[in-house]
Amino acid sequence: MGSGQNDLAFIPLGGTGEIGLNLNVYRCDGALLAVDCGIGFGGPALPEVDVMVPDPAWLSENREDLVGLVITHAHEDHVGAVAHLWRQFRCPIFATPFVAAVLRRKLGEAGLLGEVKLHTIKRNGRWKLDPFDLEFLEVTHSVPEAQALVIRTRHGLILHTGDWKLDPEPLTGPPTDEEAFRRLGDEGVLAMVCDSTNAMVEGHSGSEAEVKRNLAGIIKGLKGRVAVTCFATNIARVSSIAKAAEAAGRQVAIFGRSLRNAEAAARECGYLSDVAPFLPEEEAGYLPDDNLLIICTGSQGEDRSAMAKIASDTHPQIALGDGDTVIFSSRRIPGNEKAIQIVQDGLARRGCRVMTDEDHMVHCSGHPARDELKRLYALVRPRYAVPVHGEWRHLTEHAALARECGAQSVIIEDGDVLRLAPGNRPNVVEGVPVGKLAIDVDRLLPLDGGVLAARKKMLFNGVVVASVAVDAGGRVVGRAQVSAPGLFEPQDAEPGQIADDLARSVAEMPAGLKRDDDGLREAMRAALRKAVSRRLRKRPTVEVHLLRV
Repeated sequence: MGSGQNDLAFIPLGGTGEIGLNLNVYRCDGALLAVDCGIGFGGPALPEVDVMVPDPAWLSENREDLVGLVITHAHEDHVGAVAHLWRQFRCPIFATPFVAAVLRRKLGEAGLLGEVKLHTIKRNGRWKLDPFDLEFLEVTHSVPEAQALVIRTRHGLILHTGDWKLDPEPLTGPPTDEEAFRRLGDEGVLAMVCDSTNAMVEGHSGSEAEVKRNLAGIIKGLKGRVAVTCFATNIARVSSIAKAAEAAGRQVAIFGRSLRNAEAAARECGYLSDVAPFLPEEEAGYLPDDNLLIICTGSQGEDRSAMAKIASDTHPQIALGDGDTVIFSSRRIPGNEKAIQIVQDGLARRGCRVMTDEDHMVHCSGHPARDELKRLYALVRPRYAVPVHGEWRHLTEHAALARECGAQSVIIEDGDVLRLAPGNRPNVVEGVPVGKLAIDVDRLLPLDGGVLAARKKMLFNGVVVASVAVDAGGRVVGRAQVSAPGLFEPQDAEPGQIADDLARSVAEMPAGLKRDDDGLREAMRAALRKAVSRRLRKRPTVEVHLLRV
C-alpha cells in the first residue's frame, strides 16, 4: 500500500455519495479496520437488479492488513452484506449482543457460522485491535444497541457516529449520552465522520414516544382488521404497535421472515420481555376482525414481502379488504417510491384505508435533523467534519452546516483515500477501485458485466430464440422454431413468419459455410436479427440453437 504505512486515513468503499451499501475502512500505519458491511437496493434506475453489495475487491486484495470488521448496528444497509462478502475478508467481526444475534442467523443461513470469529462486545464497551483503540458509545437509533465508534490512534481520535439521533424518550435503550460526547470533545476529536441522511431537514427528527402515543390513539379507534408495516429491526416500534393492539383488545400476529428473525434476536437479548408472544401466521385468520392486528414486512414495497402479497391477494394465510386499515409506520427510502405506491394502490383497490406518515404521525426518523447535528457539533467540537451516509446533496448541506459550527469540512466520495494525519489539513492522496455487485441468488455479478447487461437489454428489448435442425450438408430439416417471449402474443403469426425467413436465409447460404457449425450459427444469428428488425423497430437479444441431425 506504499504511502499508507505511516498515516491515518479514511477510505469509504460504499455509502458516501449514496444511501445504503455502507462499507468504510480506516487505515492506520498500514493496518486496516472495516466498519459496517451493508446492502443497497437497485430501484427504478436499475430494474435488472434487486439487491446490491459494495465491490469488496480492493479490501479482499489487502485482507492480510485487515484486523477486523466492526458493525455499528443491525440495519440491513450496515450488516446485510456480511454473509455475502465475509469469505473474501476472513477477518474477525465485532458487534454488540443484538447485532451478534441477528448476524448469527444470517451466517447460519449462509453456512458460515462455524467459520466466522464473531466477538460480542458489550454496549459502551472498549477494546484494542492494534493499532486501533476502540470504544462503543451507545446512541439512539431506530434499532436496539446502535453504537457510535470511537477510534483512538497515535495520530488522533476519530468519531465514527454511525446512524444516530437525539431522542429524550427512545423507548428501547437509553437516550444518546450527550455527556459522553462532551467528554470526547474535551479529549480532542481530530475528525467526526457523521450521518448526513437528514442534513436537509430543519428542526428535530421527533421522538419514538410521540409515535407510540399516536399509534395507540389511532389503533384504538379502528374497526375491522388492522395491519401495520414497519422496519423489522425497529424493535421499539414493534413493541409500541403490540402494546397499542393490546390496549385496543387485539391480538398480534407477525408476518414475514425478517420480522420473525428480528423478534427472535430481540427476545434472545432481553427486549420485548413485556410483550406477549405473537400469534403464528396460520392462526391469525381465525380471529374476529376487530380482535386482530398484524405486523408485517414490506414497508418499502418489496416484491416478495408479506404486505406485497396481501396487496395482490396472494398471501396464503391472510386477506384484507373493505373496512380494514393498513398503516405504513415507516419512511420511503429514496428509490422505493414507485414500488411502495404500487402496494398502496393495490390495498386501496381492495377497499383498505391506507395511512402513512404523510398524513398521520405514525413514524419518526432514526437520523438527526439539523438541530440535532448542530447539538452534536457543539458537544464534540471536531477539528474536521467528514459527511457520509447520504447522496451528494445531503453531503454538501451537511458540510455547510459543519462549517457554520466551526469545523473544517471535506466532501469525499466512495474510493477516495482521505489522509487525516499527519498534515495541516485532510487531503485526498489517492483513489482505490470501488463498485457495486448484484446479488443473484448465491452469485455476485458486476453491475457493468455481461450477465446484467444482457438482462437489462432483454428487459427492454425482449429476446428471440430460434431452434433450427440441419443435416450434414446444412439443409434445414423440418420447420425452424422461433420463440419471442415479451415481443409477441402466443397466437401471433410473426414468430412463424420469422422462422420461415430464417429457413430461407439458411438455404441461400454458401455450402462451405453450412458445414461449419460456428460459422453457420453466427450467420443464422445475423439473419434472425434482420428478420426480426423487419417486423419490429427493436434490437432484441437473439440466440440460435443449431441442431445437427
